[in-house]
Amino acid sequence: MLLTHNVVDFNNSEIAFRNKSNAELQQAHLLFKVMNNAGLVKMGKHLVNLAFAIRFPVKRILRKTIYQHFVGGMSIEDCTKTIERLAARNVGTILDFAVEGEERDELFDATCAEVIRTIEVAHDNKNVPFSAFKITGIGRFDLLAKVSEKAPLTEEESAEYKRVYGRVESIFKRGYELGVPVLIDAEHTWIQPVLDDLVLEMMEKYNKEAAIVQNTYQMYRHDSIHRLKEHHGIALEKGVKFGLKIVRGAYMEIERARAIEMGYPSPIQPDKPATDHDFNEIIGYFIDHIDTIHFMVATHNEESSQLLARLIDERGLPHNHPHIYFSQLYGMSDHITFNLADKGYNVVKYVPYGEVKTMMPYLFRRAEENTSVKGQSSRELKLIEKEIGRRKGRK
Repeated sequence: MLLTHNVVDFNNSEIAFRNKSNAELQQAHLLFKVMNNAGLVKMGKHLVNLAFAIRFPVKRILRKTIYQHFVGGMSIEDCTKTIERLAARNVGTILDFAVEGEERDELFDATCAEVIRTIEVAHDNKNVPFSAFKITGIGRFDLLAKVSEKAPLTEEESAEYKRVYGRVESIFKRGYELGVPVLIDAEHTWIQPVLDDLVLEMMEKYNKEAAIVQNTYQMYRHDSIHRLKEHHGIALEKGVKFGLKIVRGAYMEIERARAIEMGYPSPIQPDKPATDHDFNEIIGYFIDHIDTIHFMVATHNEESSQLLARLIDERGLPHNHPHIYFSQLYGMSDHITFNLADKGYNVVKYVPYGEVKTMMPYLFRRAEENTSVKGQSSRELKLIEKEIGRRKGRK
């Protein structure tokens, strides 16, 4: 979809980097320069893993570089300054306790308790408008796959799934009690069915007055528009509020490889233009149904962000319409976040937090994402360089 005019100037580097000092800007420049090199990212990942394996004291270096750029802190309390700094620029925070890939019940219980803490913080702080969690942070992946397949469970597995269900319900129940919307992240296609079933059940229970329970749809799945409209229809039928977030998606290579290996049709769109088409098309659907849909467009794509901003203006909707949010990850696409916020749109940053070692899978994904997404880190680099040049020219 071609846009004929700009609603928001995403090239405005002064607004994008206003809250970064010259030293922070130089550090970001170096970081994105490294991430622009696939070879360096690959080598860095191996070296960091090796350093942790041999107990080389690498945490301090990481904390001062990639961790500092993409992570809010080690704890909720650590994130306070980040929340305040973003709020000063009219940007909200979603606290994201980024634990994943665990296997033990005591860790799942601890993660569940921490997610509930983020809901309580959101209730007490208007600058934290949502909470969010991953079901794989509170339940074992292989169990979720088995439930999704409708495979028979052993007695022990049934008891284990009952505990997972209890954790999910306790999170959404707390969101309901405190009036805080809770977003649940999308997962791999073969564990998404159990997640969708849980969300629809919890929506019926907790979304009668407000869109507390909110699902996430990955638009690189070719069935996402169909699923999303189907779920919207169910919500309307049940008389409950429908809330959601859309993303392009995070597991493309894994999904395609598994489909080939197991001999079923790939669930992924044939190419990026097909994903972009569906992503932008569903934004139009949301705007057409703005009275019955609460939605978040989570993207680092300028065209999709521009499209939503333009549609809001064309429909004469207020920039801060309570049903509409834009979202980006902390440390990425500040030119989109802060230029939208400057125009009064609702914008939030996903701010992950956790111990340095715990955050490494997340940080590796951010580095690889910036390397693999065509032009992503090049775009960030150019804007940082533009702002460095602008500041030098001002002197």
